Amino acid sequence: DGMVVTLGARGTVSCLNADTGEVVWRTNPFPGAWPQFFTSMSPLIANGLAVLQLGSNETGAVVAFDLASGEERWRWDGAGASYSSPVLMTLGEMPTVVAMTASSIVGLSISDGSLLWQVPFVPEGRAYNASTPIVDGDRVIYSGAGRGTCAIRIVPNAEGACTIEQLWSNPDAGVQYNSPALQDGLIFGMTSSGNLFCLDAATGATQWMAEESLDRGGFGPLVGVGTALFALPSSGELVAFQPIADRYAELGRVQLSELPIYSFPVLSGNRIFVRNEQAVALLTVQ
Repeated sequence: DGMVVTLGARGTVSCLNADTGEVVWRTNPFPGAWPQFFTSMSPLIANGLAVLQLGSNETGAVVAFDLASGEERWRWDGAGASYSSPVLMTLGEMPTVVAMTASSIVGLSISDGSLLWQVPFVPEGRAYNASTPIVDGDRVIYSGAGRGTCAIRIVPNAEGACTIEQLWSNPDAGVQYNSPALQDGLIFGMTSSGNLFCLDAATGATQWMAEESLDRGGFGPLVGVGTALFALPSSGELVAFQPIADRYAELGRVQLSELPIYSFPVLSGNRIFVRNEQAVALLTVQ
């Protein structure tokens, strides 16, 4: 729609004209309130709305703004905010916002923010809800440190309510500061201990688990380029591997930065943009 929506570290939401950079609207409905490590999610743009998790881990909400005007259209404050990005799920003719909050996975009506379904997912110890759920048809796949990776099916009925079916749970493959990727019926990710893994998306069975830890803190977003997946741990070493089921097949590594990298790489065609605290770099993949 010709707009760019950004979320600042302290919860300021800005909508800019994509051609000129002019500020169309800007708001911060939770001034002075943000999660412990500040905000860390991407806005969902759908149905003329910008949907975000805002506020703190205790008092936050999922909030929807009119994309054109910035007017708040609805908010759901049944759980605190997390570091996870909301995603869109469509069941029949019912568009649904799926969000991993600070303590649960929820499905909200995109029209008014009403709660359609909810599954408890409370962090344990020093873990945090920070990964973005995967929507695959009527299934939602989600993961968290200390709790593994889980899959549920959402079944709507004629009255608009939903039934939740637990499909599988793999306790050995929980992520922390990255989000699993679904490709060709396989789920790839990095555990909270930094080990790359592959699961069967239909059953949750572990296909392989890499022996080497790439990042003890569990930082390591994944992006796909062509026939390869790339992991970027905080060490700044980009690791390429094949998205296959039978074994961990590494393709190569390159050190991008001597400084830590905690940002998500941006993919555009065969180009990857990466950023540390001082600079932005562009790589091309052949």
